[in-house]
Amino acid sequence: MNEKFKIRRWSLRVRIFFSLIFITLIASFLIATVSIYQFKKEAIEYHQDRLERKEATIKQNINYVLSTTTYPLTAENLPLIFRDKIHDLANIHGMEINIYGLDGHLIKSSTAAFSVDTIAQRIPSKILKVIRSTAEKRYVDLKSENGKRFRSSYSYITDNKFKPLGILNLPYIEDDGYYEKEINNFMIRFGQVYSFMLLISIIIAYFLSSYITKSIKEVSDRIKETRLNRINQKIHMTDSPQEISLLVNSYNNLIDELDESAAKLAQKEREEAWREMAKQVAHEIKNPLTPMRLTVQSFQRKFNPDDPQIHEKLAEYSNTLIQQIDTMTSVASAFSSFASMPAQQNETLNVVKVVQLALEIFNESFITFHAGEPDIITRMDRTQLIRIITNLVKNAIQAIDEDNPDPHVDVRVYRKGDMAKIAVADNGKGISMENKSRIFEPKFTTKTSGMGLGLGIIKNIVENYNGAITFDSTPGKGTVFYVSLPIIYVGPEGDIYKT
Repeated sequence: MNEKFKIRRWSLRVRIFFSLIFITLIASFLIATVSIYQFKKEAIEYHQDRLERKEATIKQNINYVLSTTTYPLTAENLPLIFRDKIHDLANIHGMEINIYGLDGHLIKSSTAAFSVDTIAQRIPSKILKVIRSTAEKRYVDLKSENGKRFRSSYSYITDNKFKPLGILNLPYIEDDGYYEKEINNFMIRFGQVYSFMLLISIIIAYFLSSYITKSIKEVSDRIKETRLNRINQKIHMTDSPQEISLLVNSYNNLIDELDESAAKLAQKEREEAWREMAKQVAHEIKNPLTPMRLTVQSFQRKFNPDDPQIHEKLAEYSNTLIQQIDTMTSVASAFSSFASMPAQQNETLNVVKVVQLALEIFNESFITFHAGEPDIITRMDRTQLIRIITNLVKNAIQAIDEDNPDPHVDVRVYRKGDMAKIAVADNGKGISMENKSRIFEPKFTTKTSGMGLGLGIIKNIVENYNGAITFDSTPGKGTVFYVSLPIIYVGPEGDIYKT
């Protein structure tokens, strides 16, 4: 059962490979079997034809002897007629010749007298009966002794008027030495050719199985790479078999349905995100409205133009209202920044210089900057890049506890392949496992203040310029954010090339 189960788990390529080898083995076995059978059949036909030719020639000689003898042509005179002639005929044709009477008794043999006892003295009755009953008046007896095959032909000896005088018996030993030698030589040659054919079959089976499964493997690899949250490429095959084409068409239809489902899901997620955002904004706006309302109502109740402290109270009320208005302005600005897509200004700028410029607004001494090379060129909006660096560095500073004896924020710019990499590393408290999957979600934050829109805005900006943002974080040790942006090359005449 285990072996059967293992075979069922073989790949299609392995099955095709072994199937082709198995077919080659079966074909070779059948060729060898048919060839041996043909050799043996030819040997049987050869001995049968040879005996018939010998018999026809000997009978012609016997008829000649009968036509020239001086003895009357009677059954009783056959021993006298062939007394000497039978030995001459046997020597000429190299065969043993026996003559029986019509009753089946042996009357004359070419064998020496002392060997006659080894010859059947009488024809078996069933053979005699067959000879008499058949139209050809002839019978061939087949038998095997000591691994050798014997043929004995029985036919009538007749006079010139076709009257039976006796029965001619020609014993014949089938010598298959020649054919056995031919079979052995054939098997040796066939084994040599077969070994070469087997080697060629293995090579052909390998490449053929690879060719047949190549299309299937490509479809399999595409299916493994298929994801709901990414753009999936269709498969285009123009020379594939009909079955593979059906599979490819099914896959392409699935991709269309998957893209449609992904679009609907993304639309639903966006609508849900905006609903949640609207709830958050409404909540943030309601928070300052309540103290503003209370302040205004208190001012209405306690307003007295003759109060000597009327100016101080008016200033206090005004400051309270302004403070709450600033809070609502901050909420509105954050929401507006997240909701609006950054404009692609497509400025050609040096990432190293812009990042270095963005760091100048920070006064913290533990911020360090390193660049792998002086010039790494990309195309994007300068303000947006500064915004990305400012937000990441600000988050890195805020992630470091105040009681950290050795705080540091390291900003690095370097080239990796055809991408400009910006790494912002800190030795802060890190990001917990449960928060890693939500770090770029709108309105998610681990801070006591803010709306949690900063990283969402950064991700929006970076992806809008065909870049990517990732991070590595170890709780208690720190976090590193990586920003990747496409590098471009500016030619001597100002032409822009992608690397």
